[in-house]
Amino acid sequence: MRYIAGVYADDRSSRHSVRAVARRTEALVNALTRDDPAPDAIARLLREHGEDEPVSVSERDVAEMRDAALAMRRVFAADGLDGAVAELNRLLARGPGPLRLTSHGGGSPWHPHLDASDDAPWGEWFLASSCLCLTVLMWDRQRPPGGLCAAPGCGRVYLALGSGVPRRYCSRRCATRERVAAHRRARSAGAQGTAGAQGTAGARGAAEAAR
Repeated sequence: MRYIAGVYADDRSSRHSVRAVARRTEALVNALTRDDPAPDAIARLLREHGEDEPVSVSERDVAEMRDAALAMRRVFAADGLDGAVAELNRLLARGPGPLRLTSHGGGSPWHPHLDASDDAPWGEWFLASSCLCLTVLMWDRQRPPGGLCAAPGCGRVYLALGSGVPRRYCSRRCATRERVAAHRRARSAGAQGTAGAQGTAGARGAAEAAR
């Protein structure tokens, strides 16, 4: 009971929830597929999402995690639920180990893993844990796990964990920027249309005056 109380006292169980792992997947996919992430930056991101020390990430780890991130990105980019499932099934077929439960030697609540061992390399662990959480999300919700931001020039992946109208943007910032841009385009098109109509009317008046 002392162990159970300790686990819930510092809320260590929350980092193994499906939503927490999905949020970590979202953050890592975006960090690993944009620019050229440094090992220290990825290690810092892992710590921010609850990974215990020691967290040591090498250049090779980053390269392997990037390959996994690019594969996970295809799940988010797929067209609809069937497309996302097909992409995820292809990744699950590559799985290195059977489904198992682990508590990491009593250091965490029991939770499922698909990687070969608790000491699996970061790339293997990232792909396996991400596949597992997205599998559960799609099973439970019967919806795609998210998508790619529709804002031009962004392309970040995002999770869609809420209900209601499906999201199209990764953040309020992107949604607002695109809404403002659409408003400006509409206003510009309206102004051009008005100018064109005025020009046509002027030409017609000039022609009538010349008769």
